[in-house]
Amino acid sequence: MDWSEVILLVAIAAVLFLYIRLMLKNKRLRQMADEANRLRLEAAEAERRNRQLKQEMTSNIAHELKTPVSSIRGYLEILLGDKPVDDERRRHYLQRSYSQTLRLSDLIQDVSIINKLEESADLFPRSEVDACEVANEAVGDLADKAAAAGISVSNHLPPMPLRGNRELLYCIFRNLVENSVSYAGHGISITIETYEPIRTASANSQFSILNSQFHYIHYYDTGKGVPDEYLARLFDRFVRIGEGRSRADGGTGLGLSIVKHAVLFHGGEIYAKNRAEGGLEYFFSLKKQ
Repeated sequence: MDWSEVILLVAIAAVLFLYIRLMLKNKRLRQMADEANRLRLEAAEAERRNRQLKQEMTSNIAHELKTPVSSIRGYLEILLGDKPVDDERRRHYLQRSYSQTLRLSDLIQDVSIINKLEESADLFPRSEVDACEVANEAVGDLADKAAAAGISVSNHLPPMPLRGNRELLYCIFRNLVENSVSYAGHGISITIETYEPIRTASANSQFSILNSQFHYIHYYDTGKGVPDEYLARLFDRFVRIGEGRSRADGGTGLGLSIVKHAVLFHGGEIYAKNRAEGGLEYFFSLKKQ
């Protein structure tokens, strides 16, 4: 082989090397372009979904406001009308109007909490708080309502110190208890306790570290539970387990959605299922720091 052939082979090898390098570079560029395009599509889809959720919430809020506003307007039109109204009916209409204003106030407060959690969660201050004490407070505030329905509530939580927001922790326990009192049936019992998460295939040391970072809470009632088809949507906004259920009982339809948002705010997770023995149960975690 003479020098001309060697030079030719070297030149061919150099061209092949440059060609392969260029192909690999183009492949990486295409992969980067595909990834960037995927991220743009995901961002666009997230923005579209966010707009849709806001539109749905606005529509639902308008729908929820319509009933109490119409009721108040109707009662006031009667009271301000030309026909005389006796004292008993007047008092009845005023009481009904007042109960509807309370419902409006609750709805406005719940909507404000959800919007604040979604848009400006950092506005909720954190401090050292005991989840057990907050649960006791929520149970105490609902004691009369529970007793009227023949419902017993037992809080078996040990001291649970964590760094969180007291208002949101209170919302978790109050909304869960209030939901059971309103919908689970009369004469039932409610229990709040801890539970041990199921060990996974991960190493025991990893499990122990994870276990030490969270408080695990089990909440359940012995009521009638909910149809299985509603479980996946239980934490959605304005979900009705039966037509008009929340309206009839004075709820806003946002309580369990606030519970989920508040748990997520505290770095935890929550899920619900029907108990084999009857009733509904929730398992959720709260991060200690």
